[in-house]
Amino acid sequence: MRWGCYLPRASWYSGLGRTSQPPDECLPFLTHWSWPLKGERPLGPLRAFIRHHGSSADSASPSGRHGKVFRSISAAEAIQRHRRNLAEWFIRLPREERQFGPTFALDTVHVDPVIRESTPDELLRPSAGLAQEHQPPPAGLPALALSQLFDPDACGRRVQTVVLYGTVGTGKSTLVRKMVLDWCYGRLPAFELLIPFSCEDLSSLGPTPTSLCQLVAQRYTPLKEVLPLMTTAGSRLLFVLHGLERLNLDFRLAGTGLCSDPEEPGASAAIMVNLLRKYMLPEASILVTTRPSAIGRIPSKYVGRYGEICGFSDTNLQKLYFQLRLNQPDCGDGAGGAGVSATPAQRDNLVQMLSRNLEGHHQIAAACFLPSYCWLVCATLHFLHAPTPAGQTLTSIYTSFLRLNFSGETLESTDPSNLSLMAYAARTMGKLAYQGVSSRKTYFSEEDVRGCLEAGIKTEEEFQLLHVFRRDALRFFLAPCVEPGHLGTFVFTVPAMQEYLAALYIVLGLHKTTLQRVGKEVTEVVGRVGEDVSLVLGIVAKLLPLRILPLLFNLLKVVPRVFGRMVDKSREAVAQAMVLEMFREEDYYNDDVLDQMGASILGVEGPRRHPDEPPEDEVFELFPIFMGGLLSAHNRAVLAQLGCPIKNLDALENAQAIKKKLGKLGRQVLPPSELLDHLFFHYEFQNQRFSAEVLSSLRQLNLAGVRMTPLKCTVVAAVLGSGRHALDEVNLASCQLDPAGLRTLMPVFLRARKLGLQLNSLGPEACRDLRDLLLHDQCQITTLRLSNNPLTAAGVSLLMEGLVGNTSLTHLSLLHTGLGDEGLELLAAQLDRNQQLQELNVAYNGAGDTAALALAKAAWEHPSLELLHLYFNELSSEGRQVLRDLGGTAEGKARVVASLTEGTAVSEYWSVILSEVQRNLNSWDRARVRRHLELLLRDLEDSRGATLNPWRKAQLLRVEGEFRALLEQLEGPGS
Repeated sequence: MRWGCYLPRASWYSGLGRTSQPPDECLPFLTHWSWPLKGERPLGPLRAFIRHHGSSADSASPSGRHGKVFRSISAAEAIQRHRRNLAEWFIRLPREERQFGPTFALDTVHVDPVIRESTPDELLRPSAGLAQEHQPPPAGLPALALSQLFDPDACGRRVQTVVLYGTVGTGKSTLVRKMVLDWCYGRLPAFELLIPFSCEDLSSLGPTPTSLCQLVAQRYTPLKEVLPLMTTAGSRLLFVLHGLERLNLDFRLAGTGLCSDPEEPGASAAIMVNLLRKYMLPEASILVTTRPSAIGRIPSKYVGRYGEICGFSDTNLQKLYFQLRLNQPDCGDGAGGAGVSATPAQRDNLVQMLSRNLEGHHQIAAACFLPSYCWLVCATLHFLHAPTPAGQTLTSIYTSFLRLNFSGETLESTDPSNLSLMAYAARTMGKLAYQGVSSRKTYFSEEDVRGCLEAGIKTEEEFQLLHVFRRDALRFFLAPCVEPGHLGTFVFTVPAMQEYLAALYIVLGLHKTTLQRVGKEVTEVVGRVGEDVSLVLGIVAKLLPLRILPLLFNLLKVVPRVFGRMVDKSREAVAQAMVLEMFREEDYYNDDVLDQMGASILGVEGPRRHPDEPPEDEVFELFPIFMGGLLSAHNRAVLAQLGCPIKNLDALENAQAIKKKLGKLGRQVLPPSELLDHLFFHYEFQNQRFSAEVLSSLRQLNLAGVRMTPLKCTVVAAVLGSGRHALDEVNLASCQLDPAGLRTLMPVFLRARKLGLQLNSLGPEACRDLRDLLLHDQCQITTLRLSNNPLTAAGVSLLMEGLVGNTSLTHLSLLHTGLGDEGLELLAAQLDRNQQLQELNVAYNGAGDTAALALAKAAWEHPSLELLHLYFNELSSEGRQVLRDLGGTAEGKARVVASLTEGTAVSEYWSVILSEVQRNLNSWDRARVRRHLELLLRDLEDSRGATLNPWRKAQLLRVEGEFRALLEQLEGPGS
């Protein structure tokens, strides 16, 4: 996960084609832009505009070569309508951007990437190897601001055509979108009229004859009135041609004849060629964006300036981008409004941690060189720390990220196969990623990369496709490693992208063994000739009594079945490898994958590992999770748009193989962090029926010690909330839960019989949700442990309301919950209103003699209560003695445990007291515990001195030794 100013390409020009799109995605270009305006409104900025790094707003009008061209009222009104229509279209954001909140807009968070001026000699210079292709741009060459693109060149010559090029992910689409919006809002006064064209839209026209005027009028209806004035507009007219790699341009006169008439019909590619030749509208300004592989399609003599979009080569730009995007207010509630927005302090803390990691971790800064990865990092952080929209998964974020960068992208427009760029990347980069996961490595030599890229290439066309991919997209996936000890190697730009591509490589069925490949070829051959041979053998068998012919006939039928079983075995092997990766014992005691992702982006607070220490084993716990996520229906639909379809039958068979393996290995008891990873796998899979069948054997949910963020609560609730079987125990001790998390997990709590919520800092406000839980008609909780939470007397009053209407709870622990005298007196007054409670623990609550005695009397009068814990309260010796005396006369009633002794004998609950102290020693006030231990030891000594029974003395000495050892542990230097 890494970092930039990114707004995806597909979000604005995918609608330029002639096919309609759903309203939620991209409205048709022509339909939307030809809508009549419902009402007039000023054209000023819709939102507050923040300029960063040379905004195009700084550009000034040229020095009077042309006066105002569109002087008439009708022309001015037409251009005004054109501005409004363009603004309404280009301001629209894809669904992936709307997750950042209702106030998010491009013109409030845009940071211009670095644009470096280059020369034709640099563009034509061949690279010696992969390392040279990944070199950063030379520092000595000048950088350009948007306002300087059409400034005169170094020789003072006028610049009319500018070509901006950059690899996938550098922000070409965002830059164009921002420039168009600047013009719409009047911040680009150098041009009176701006006409953007998507080359993807133009290429869809094919050879259909059309004219420049028709192209403009069809796409921008308000401009019909000003078409005759285009020839006189001169340099005040700006054409923007976005995505030139989608057009096949032929600048030879034999291929494209000269034409200067904007109304003359011709192929769209021919019109663009004559525009770029400056033969049609010779005074007009033209801005072209393209991928590096297509730069040569325009002869350099027609280009006034080349600019390379270099992304965020300055870490200050990266920090500025993160600060603007992550500090967006109103980042909203989750689905149903149940989420809680991050506070400004929390958002600032995220930005600060990310900035520190950028400064100290150069590999992250290298990844954030590409603005698109800056978007991915922000989307991942938003997923981890903000309320999660319904249905959003980590896999869907990565799939959407690839859709935003590769949607509609073909590898080479001149290639007749029309191969999807993403499909090519899945085949080559996916193979490299899977080899790394299989051999547990993340660093790749140049030979490793070449081996995957050049495998199986035999024809000149295949070499040409490889050349295009290396120039346009290789840098998107791989980055040179800048870590000490690994210089000269390559890593995936984001570590999780390696696991995603490896999973994609598997689910697409691209990983095949030699036996499978040979078996498939044999099956195809047999299938082609099998019917004819079978017919001949059938005739011969009737004429000649040869017994071997039926055998041959049956063998022909067996071959396809054998291959089918080989495929099934392959799926089982993949499922086995995935499950084994998910349940590796080496990963049992590391953090869960969500915390690992957060640490990889924000860094780990504290000292780093010493360079001389042996390296830790590489962990690929996201690989099986991504495999499950890619099989979900939503991700398969998006992948199909990218040219990487996963057939429904293949997805079903893969899911069945995975379920079979999970059913065998998923029954083992997992550590809390691994159990959460297992649940996260089911959350990514998004198949409730599948999860219900696999998790039907789960009876204990132990997530103790896992930091339960809002996302993790959502994951657990989504996976387990709809199950039917009861959970014997749900242990969420020390999980940093808050009231919002309790509300999210309510469906899971309703399935639990024992619920542990100890050590979660839950206050009185959480008791309101616990009261609602106890009063729910489906509640089946018998044991509720709330120890070590600051509930106070106010919280207990709410709990008692729940106890009154509850019929299932029998054991309640309020150990160390800050009740005090008030809380115990409240319990004493209302305890009789509940008739099912059997055990109540109110130890270590700072209560005095009066409150403790009142509660003890209520316990003795209770019809079902069997045990009351009162130890470690502020009881005097006389108070403990009174409780012992009264307890001795309460035969058949509740036992009250207030000390280690019962008269001159050891209490049978002494081990319970000892285990409670040992379990909570790290969270309790040690001075206070020491004082209570000393009082308990004094009771033991008094009882030992008061008895003559040697057996009792021995028991008392044994218990005294256990507690004295605990006291020495408290007083030791390492305590």
